Amino acid sequence: MDRHHVLTRLTNYFHVVWMHQPGWRQCAAKLRPGAAAPAAPSGALEIYEPGFWLPRLGRPGWLARFTAQRRFEQVYRRLRAQGCTKIVLYLWGLEFAEALDQMPHDFSIYNVSDEYSFSSKEVEVSARERRLLESVGQVYIISPALMKKKGRFNPHTDSLPAGVDYWRYATPRPEPEDMRTIPHPRIGYLGHLKSRLDWPLLLELSARHPQWSFVFVGPKSPHPTIDAALAEMSSRPNVYFLGGRPAEKLGEYIQHFDVCTMPYVVDDYTKYIYPGKMHEYLASGRPVVSTPIHSVEEFRNVINIASGSQEWSNALEFSLSEEENAPARRAERQRAAREYDWDPLVEKIARNIAGRLELEDLPASGVGADRVLTQSS
Repeated sequence: MDRHHVLTRLTNYFHVVWMHQPGWRQCAAKLRPGAAAPAAPSGALEIYEPGFWLPRLGRPGWLARFTAQRRFEQVYRRLRAQGCTKIVLYLWGLEFAEALDQMPHDFSIYNVSDEYSFSSKEVEVSARERRLLESVGQVYIISPALMKKKGRFNPHTDSLPAGVDYWRYATPRPEPEDMRTIPHPRIGYLGHLKSRLDWPLLLELSARHPQWSFVFVGPKSPHPTIDAALAEMSSRPNVYFLGGRPAEKLGEYIQHFDVCTMPYVVDDYTKYIYPGKMHEYLASGRPVVSTPIHSVEEFRNVINIASGSQEWSNALEFSLSEEENAPARRAERQRAAREYDWDPLVEKIARNIAGRLELEDLPASGVGADRVLTQSS
């Protein structure tokens, strides 16, 4: 997730407190005999874990507000006891809007990393989100389409696209053991198997091209509407579902695809997304084919864009060609990805925070009394 990349890198400049707010089931689990304690934080990253008596609740409203306020009071007292003089509240999602009123702070950031209505049909910005956009000190927005929709409410609004841990995906890795028996050419997809993928397209392509191996690396999302498509594709000898893999291993899989794909449905939700896998694919140097979602359009020089099964067949054929796999094309794709490395992206955030707090210079990691408090589920 983007927030993990941003916040772990912000520890190079500030002490970061990750505010974990588990639901009542997770809190109750802490009461089980032998329940494991949360992992101890390292370096400048601190994780706040509330006691089992302070779960995050949805209702009743009065109790949800009460437990939320107690959690914030605990964090606030802890920070002050550590000598904190300034607090930055970094909100990752609309669901944490109430934190602005619950936690004293000197600067606030709202990171818009999705269209939080999750509607496949266009909806207006809600009054609740508009208030949040207008209230915070800084807004970061992930995609061009979301910027057009939500970028007008706050003068301190900037783009923050999904980045890439460039060297993890660009550095050559050995072929994973479970890929070695899969025949080439491999048409690969990395990510959750979900309803936002164009399963009719994938069914047609895998049937039309039995000479290609269609490889999916990622867990299944709880979307029963895709079960029938998954069952049919699983029965085909040229389709391989490998399941989820640890984040540190994903680059190994991408590097051993022959073509990387982003076969999204095009609707009023996906036009707002900014796929994190896009720059991971490009960092590997492998050819990429995508449906024409808005955030991909500006990368037409390094990504092949296709609509419908015939265009996809043509784009995949071209992606397998010598021309598209020439060293110069590979280098071009990797140069495009490197511009989105997380390190310089996060440095810009840190410099913005330092400037808005009127700090003379960026503090060293874990030094000083400044804190970035992030609110997370």
